[in-house]
Amino acid sequence: MAYKPSPAQPPSALLRQVRPLRLLLNQAERLEHLQRLLESQLQPAAREHCHVASWRDGTLLLVVTDGHWATRLRYQQKRLLAALQAMEAFGNLRRILYKVQPPLVPAKRGGHAAELSNSAAESLRDTAEGIADPKLRAALERLAAHAQDKP
Repeated sequence: MAYKPSPAQPPSALLRQVRPLRLLLNQAERLEHLQRLLESQLQPAAREHCHVASWRDGTLLLVVTDGHWATRLRYQQKRLLAALQAMEAFGNLRRILYKVQPPLVPAKRGGHAAELSNSAAESLRDTAEGIADPKLRAALERLAAHAQDKP
């Protein structure tokens, strides 16, 4: 039996065909819509620090980047609650909860690589010329070659 590949389809079509993926995509689109509505009511400085995490049973859970922004948003909670309740999507909103979750920081690579200046590389090459041991000489030349890649 020969394998017949299925015709190529855009990812959005594939996501809508499989039921669990379709439900997940719909939920993500719903949260994105709620996020846009929330951002329309937030101060511009707070928008990047506050994200909709969930919306269920009249409770809106917002994830904020740190305690500073959680406190600032709690002070504005009554105004924000009233503004959101006026929108159709948040019609049955009863309360807003805040959860502090710092953003994920990528792990830093181990250490900072020191750069070799051209003058240091030249000094290494001069030193290597006077070395009789072939292994040590080759090692110094390899080390000096690191500066050659830079202008």
